[in-house]
Amino acid sequence: MKAFIVTTIDAYLIYLVLTAGSGNFLYFWSPAEMIMGVFLAIIVGAVSRNYLCRSRNYRMLNPVRWFKFLVYGFGPFFEAMAKANVDVAYRVITGKIRPGIVKINPELKTDFGLTFLANSITLTPGTLSVDVDEKRNYLFVHWINVKKGEEKKEFADYRYVCGTFPIWARRIAE
Repeated sequence: MKAFIVTTIDAYLIYLVLTAGSGNFLYFWSPAEMIMGVFLAIIVGAVSRNYLCRSRNYRMLNPVRWFKFLVYGFGPFFEAMAKANVDVAYRVITGKIRPGIVKINPELKTDFGLTFLANSITLTPGTLSVDVDEKRNYLFVHWINVKKGEEKKEFADYRYVCGTFPIWARRIAE
């Protein structure tokens, strides 16, 4: 029952965000639109409750984690994205690149944390998450500028590759 309620509320909130501005009630929605959203959210909750809440782990419903996610998105992630854009532009103009695939050990315990980190790395220009070793939680990353000596190590220092992303992934997801 908890999975149904969580999925229904999430579906309704997503519906409200996607239809905002199309009505005149509270300057965002019409009453008929809000009622239709409830019916659609109930249908979505009934159909997908076992898919969206498969692990029965509700830790991401904690508002503190959402606040940390917002801080991460507008703080360290935005800063890293801006720096990476400038770095990639410099490397494209000058041609100074040393591409390669490195293995990092971010020391994350959950699949969600590792997925969160892999997505953050992939969204940053100059890096791409290529593969994951699910047994040991290692991440293979294609990097536009592998530092000298990092390609010979068993694990590259993740601070060079993705900065503080693993620390934030641990704070938010684990």
